[in-house]
Amino acid sequence: MLKISVLGSGRWGSLIAWYLNKIGYNVILWGKPDSIEIKTLIKNRNNGSVYFDEKVAITSELTFALTSDLIVISINAQNLRIFLGYLIEFAKNKIDLSEKKIVLCMKGIEESTGKRLTEIVHDFLPTNNKVAIWVGPGHVKSIVNGIPTCMVVDSLNNDLKFELAEIFSSELIRCYFGNDLIGNEIGAASKNVFGIAAGILDALDLDALKGPLMARGLKEISILIEKMGGKKESACGLCHLGDYQATLFSKESNNRKFGESLITGEITNFIAEGVGTSYAIKNICQKHKLNMPICHEIYKIITKRSTPELSIKKLFMRNICQE
Repeated sequence: MLKISVLGSGRWGSLIAWYLNKIGYNVILWGKPDSIEIKTLIKNRNNGSVYFDEKVAITSELTFALTSDLIVISINAQNLRIFLGYLIEFAKNKIDLSEKKIVLCMKGIEESTGKRLTEIVHDFLPTNNKVAIWVGPGHVKSIVNGIPTCMVVDSLNNDLKFELAEIFSSELIRCYFGNDLIGNEIGAASKNVFGIAAGILDALDLDALKGPLMARGLKEISILIEKMGGKKESACGLCHLGDYQATLFSKESNNRKFGESLITGEITNFIAEGVGTSYAIKNICQKHKLNMPICHEIYKIITKRSTPELSIKKLFMRNICQE
């Protein structure tokens, strides 16, 4: 039986471990020793969202977790570089990580460099061509309740992405394999920015503007993907447009809830990946002289350089242009 380790014991990492166990794999779920999440899971074997049977090994011992040949990483995207540095240092002279198949089940663009997540992996494992992404729509609650969804797997290694699409597919999650790693990474990360915008519109009772947000947002991201070397049509796939319902409309969406909190003032204690990605997109736009007005105004709202009302007015009062 294939053994798979999931590194990251937060909400999504736990769900992935639960799912992989459900479809029949030998699963190890790892979290840092000081992690409240892993301590809770070791003690109770559940975190309020998922329950683990005894077949799942829950551990804070990294040596044990790295015994699997297939490693799924699911952590805060902005912490990936620090985590990989920690991982490489830990594995030095013990484990050859270049032989591992690494799957990033996470979404984001690095704020400080504008790099995609697979690029960060290659900064640490330059000879490893066994890196893939696994992204697409879904929420913990709906998947645990048996509501099916579709996701996409992509990699520069064709054999790997075909293999992983087969491994991860079931009657609960149908996996497709992509043909544009750049587009799928950028599309998956950037939809979280529009999730924040959707939350702002909901809190302002302007949900009718979600249609224009989706149409014009899709246009902006297709331009960004193409500029970064990907295929602009990837924005219409599962990585981005296919994830709009889960991110822009669902009550379970952290990014949408974060956008609401910008209006209501409610204190949030969860990660909204769209925040760091909005900073990264702003920097990329400056570097490449890209005109992405919606993304720019969302960044300004998040950083309190503008009010939501003023930003919406600016977007409406822009010069008339071709759609």
